[in-house]
Amino acid sequence: MSKGNRIKHTFRLPPALSKQLADYAGRKRVSQASVVEAAIASFLSPDGSERMEAAFSRRLDRITRQIGKLDYHIEVGNEAFALYLRRWLAVTPAIPAETSAAARADAEKRFDFFVEALARRMETGRHLADDLIRAASEPRLGEIENPDGDGPEPPA
Repeated sequence: MSKGNRIKHTFRLPPALSKQLADYAGRKRVSQASVVEAAIASFLSPDGSERMEAAFSRRLDRITRQIGKLDYHIEVGNEAFALYLRRWLAVTPAIPAETSAAARADAEKRFDFFVEALARRMETGRHLADDLIRAASEPRLGEIENPDGDGPEPPA
Protein backbone atom coordinates (compact mmCIF):
# COMPACT_ATOMS: atom_id res chain seq x y z
CA MET A 1 0.00 0.00 0.00
CA SER A 2 2.08 2.86 -1.27
CA LYS A 3 1.41 6.38 -0.09
CA GLY A 4 2.11 7.91 -3.55
CA ASN A 5 -0.39 9.29 -6.02
CA ARG A 6 -3.86 7.85 -5.69
CA ILE A 7 -6.95 7.85 -7.85
CA LYS A 8 -10.27 8.32 -6.14
CA HIS A 9 -12.93 5.65 -6.72
CA THR A 10 -16.49 5.85 -5.52
CA PHE A 11 -18.51 2.71 -5.06
CA ARG A 12 -21.39 1.53 -2.92
CA LEU A 13 -21.44 -1.45 -0.56
CA PRO A 14 -24.42 -3.24 0.97
CA PRO A 15 -24.99 -2.16 4.60
CA ALA A 16 -23.98 -5.55 6.04
CA LEU A 17 -20.69 -5.60 4.08
CA SER A 18 -19.99 -1.99 5.01
CA LYS A 19 -20.45 -2.86 8.70
CA GLN A 20 -18.11 -5.87 8.33
CA LEU A 21 -15.50 -3.62 6.70
CA ALA A 22 -15.76 -1.04 9.47
CA ASP A 23 -15.57 -3.72 12.20
CA TYR A 24 -12.54 -5.40 10.60
CA ALA A 25 -10.68 -2.12 10.08
CA GLY A 26 -11.44 -1.15 13.68
CA ARG A 27 -10.15 -4.46 15.08
CA LYS A 28 -6.95 -4.28 13.01
CA ARG A 29 -6.58 -0.52 13.66
CA VAL A 30 -6.12 0.31 10.00
CA SER A 31 -8.11 2.49 7.61
CA GLN A 32 -11.01 1.06 5.68
CA ALA A 33 -9.35 2.24 2.47
CA SER A 34 -6.24 0.15 3.22
CA VAL A 35 -8.40 -2.95 3.87
CA VAL A 36 -10.23 -2.43 0.56
CA GLU A 37 -6.92 -1.81 -1.25
CA ALA A 38 -5.39 -5.03 0.16
CA ALA A 39 -8.53 -7.03 -0.69
CA ILE A 40 -8.62 -5.78 -4.29
CA ALA A 41 -4.86 -6.36 -4.73
CA SER A 42 -5.21 -9.91 -3.40
CA PHE A 43 -8.24 -10.58 -5.60
CA LEU A 44 -6.53 -9.29 -8.74
CA SER A 45 -3.16 -10.89 -8.02
CA PRO A 46 -2.35 -13.36 -10.83
CA ASP A 47 -0.34 -15.68 -8.59
CA GLY A 48 -2.89 -15.84 -5.78
CA SER A 49 -4.94 -18.57 -7.40
CA GLU A 50 -1.77 -20.45 -8.41
CA ARG A 51 -0.52 -20.40 -4.81
CA MET A 52 -3.84 -21.70 -3.54
CA GLU A 53 -3.88 -24.41 -6.22
CA ALA A 54 -0.34 -25.47 -5.26
CA ALA A 55 -1.30 -25.58 -1.56
CA PHE A 56 -4.39 -27.67 -2.34
CA SER A 57 -2.33 -29.96 -4.55
CA ARG A 58 0.20 -30.56 -1.76
CA ARG A 59 -2.57 -31.28 0.72
CA LEU A 60 -4.32 -33.66 -1.67
CA ASP A 61 -1.02 -35.47 -2.31
CA ARG A 62 -0.45 -35.88 1.42
CA ILE A 63 -4.00 -37.12 1.96
CA THR A 64 -3.61 -39.56 -0.94
CA ARG A 65 -0.42 -40.98 0.60
CA GLN A 66 -2.11 -41.28 4.00
CA ILE A 67 -5.09 -43.09 2.51
CA GLY A 68 -2.71 -45.43 0.64
CA LYS A 69 -0.93 -46.29 3.89
CA LEU A 70 -4.24 -46.79 5.64
CA ASP A 71 -5.46 -49.06 2.85
CA TYR A 72 -2.25 -51.11 3.09
CA HIS A 73 -2.52 -51.51 6.86
CA ILE A 74 -6.18 -52.52 6.66
CA GLU A 75 -5.33 -55.07 3.99
CA VAL A 76 -2.50 -56.53 6.12
CA GLY A 77 -4.79 -56.71 9.14
CA ASN A 78 -7.54 -58.42 7.18
CA GLU A 79 -5.15 -60.95 5.66
CA ALA A 80 -3.54 -61.69 9.05
CA PHE A 81 -6.94 -62.21 10.61
CA ALA A 82 -8.07 -64.45 7.74
CA LEU A 83 -4.94 -66.61 8.03
CA TYR A 84 -5.35 -66.88 11.79
CA LEU A 85 -9.02 -67.75 11.53
CA ARG A 86 -8.42 -70.38 8.86
CA ARG A 87 -5.70 -72.02 10.99
CA TRP A 88 -7.78 -71.78 14.16
CA LEU A 89 -10.78 -73.45 12.49
CA ALA A 90 -8.53 -76.19 11.13
CA VAL A 91 -6.99 -77.17 14.49
CA THR A 92 -9.79 -76.45 16.99
CA PRO A 93 -12.13 -79.39 17.64
CA ALA A 94 -15.84 -78.87 18.30
CA ILE A 95 -16.76 -78.57 22.00
CA PRO A 96 -19.04 -81.25 23.49
CA ALA A 97 -22.35 -79.88 24.80
CA GLU A 98 -21.69 -80.99 28.41
CA THR A 99 -18.49 -78.90 28.69
CA SER A 100 -19.70 -75.81 26.85
CA ALA A 101 -20.31 -73.70 30.00
CA ALA A 102 -16.78 -74.26 31.29
CA ALA A 103 -15.40 -73.67 27.81
CA ARG A 104 -17.30 -70.37 27.57
CA ALA A 105 -15.88 -69.21 30.92
CA ASP A 106 -12.37 -70.17 29.78
CA ALA A 107 -12.95 -68.39 26.46
CA GLU A 108 -14.03 -65.22 28.30
CA LYS A 109 -10.79 -65.24 30.33
CA ARG A 110 -8.71 -65.82 27.22
CA PHE A 111 -10.54 -63.07 25.36
CA ASP A 112 -9.95 -60.62 28.22
CA PHE A 113 -6.25 -61.52 28.12
CA PHE A 114 -6.27 -60.93 24.35
CA VAL A 115 -7.89 -57.48 24.73
CA GLU A 116 -5.34 -56.50 27.41
CA ALA A 117 -2.44 -57.69 25.24
CA LEU A 118 -3.84 -55.79 22.25
CA ALA A 119 -4.20 -52.61 24.31
CA ARG A 120 -0.60 -52.93 25.56
CA ARG A 121 0.68 -53.43 22.02
CA MET A 122 -1.28 -50.45 20.67
CA GLU A 123 0.09 -48.26 23.48
CA THR A 124 3.69 -49.14 22.58
CA GLY A 125 3.19 -47.99 19.00
CA ARG A 126 4.51 -51.25 17.50
CA HIS A 127 2.27 -52.68 14.83
CA LEU A 128 2.05 -55.93 12.90
CA ALA A 129 2.80 -54.18 9.60
CA ASP A 130 6.06 -52.80 11.04
CA ASP A 131 7.04 -56.27 12.28
CA LEU A 132 6.22 -57.80 8.88
CA ILE A 133 8.28 -55.21 7.02
CA ARG A 134 11.20 -55.68 9.43
CA ALA A 135 10.98 -59.48 9.17
CA ALA A 136 10.81 -59.35 5.37
CA SER A 137 13.88 -57.10 5.13
CA GLU A 138 16.07 -59.24 7.43
CA PRO A 139 17.97 -62.05 5.71
CA ARG A 140 16.86 -65.48 6.83
CA LEU A 141 19.21 -68.02 8.30
CA GLY A 142 21.27 -69.63 5.56
CA GLU A 143 20.64 -66.82 3.05
CA ILE A 144 23.43 -64.62 1.74
CA GLU A 145 22.88 -60.89 1.22
CA ASN A 146 22.70 -60.06 -2.50
CA PRO A 147 25.61 -57.77 -3.49
CA ASP A 148 23.32 -55.85 -5.85
CA GLY A 149 21.27 -54.73 -2.86
CA ASP A 150 18.13 -56.42 -4.16
CA GLY A 151 17.62 -58.36 -0.94
CA PRO A 152 18.75 -61.81 0.12
CA GLU A 153 19.48 -64.50 -2.39
CA PRO A 154 19.18 -68.22 -1.71
CA PRO A 155 22.38 -70.04 -0.81
CA ALA A 156 24.22 -71.70 -3.67
